[in-house]
Amino acid sequence: MAASVGTTPGGTTPAGMTPAGTTPESEKDTEFQEREKILCPDFLSVAQITEMLAEDVDGVQQKLEKFLNFRNLQTCLKEASLLDYYVSGFLWARGMDFSIIQYSKFMTLLDMLLHNLRTLHMSLEDSIKWLREVMAEIGPSHSQKNEEWNIFDVKQANAVVDYLKISLFQHYKLYEFLFFSAREETVIGTEQVIEVVKPAGHPFPDPLEEGISFDIFSTFIEPPPILDMEMKGLNQEQGPEESQPEADTSETDPLVGFTIEDIKLVLGQVTDDISISIQDNPKTTAHP
Repeated sequence: MAASVGTTPGGTTPAGMTPAGTTPESEKDTEFQEREKILCPDFLSVAQITEMLAEDVDGVQQKLEKFLNFRNLQTCLKEASLLDYYVSGFLWARGMDFSIIQYSKFMTLLDMLLHNLRTLHMSLEDSIKWLREVMAEIGPSHSQKNEEWNIFDVKQANAVVDYLKISLFQHYKLYEFLFFSAREETVIGTEQVIEVVKPAGHPFPDPLEEGISFDIFSTFIEPPPILDMEMKGLNQEQGPEESQPEADTSETDPLVGFTIEDIKLVLGQVTDDISISIQDNPKTTAHP
């Protein structure tokens, strides 16, 4: 940044009041040197301005991004706003067909105004007063002897002032907010977790992000594989057949499978056993 930023440009020695021990020529040289210090050092070098003049809009932005060492344009609001401020100013100056020295002083003027705001906390009124004093030094002069020192003519000086009104002064409160208002980190550093779609071969696909339940998703949107459906159908077909014998077993006659002769033989053996038991135990015979 310029070392003379925020300082009031020095006045000139009134005509006809030459200090003792000096000549008009030496006084003129001293005054010229003082005027040369206004808006110095330059914000952009002659080589940098020449490079930018050969670029289109995107190229100008990339060059300024490099010159200003802005590395966080995607996440830093301050850097993005400042880059837009300088790029817009340079493109406006190119439309005015300025000379190299006019480019240099105009860009330095833009930088000094921001520096006054950021470092010296100048109010809008003070910045306008400072601009008036600077333009009185680098703009057109009523004195014909200083005409060769003028950087901008009357038309250009008025255009510069008009541009600063609509670019900086009209949005002065926004630039004050940019430099002096703290912003929470969460506003520019929010992290979001996004679930990606799993491969098609994954056995359990996740429901859609709209919130569809897994049952609806698996039934209507992503039906199960054909093999699973066949196994399920086979189990359903075998189920009734396996349960039917169990029901039949509970209702089947226990004598099924025996012939009449087998039944008679069994009953004869039981009768004989009972008769023998009665004969061996006559006391168990019932009396009338």
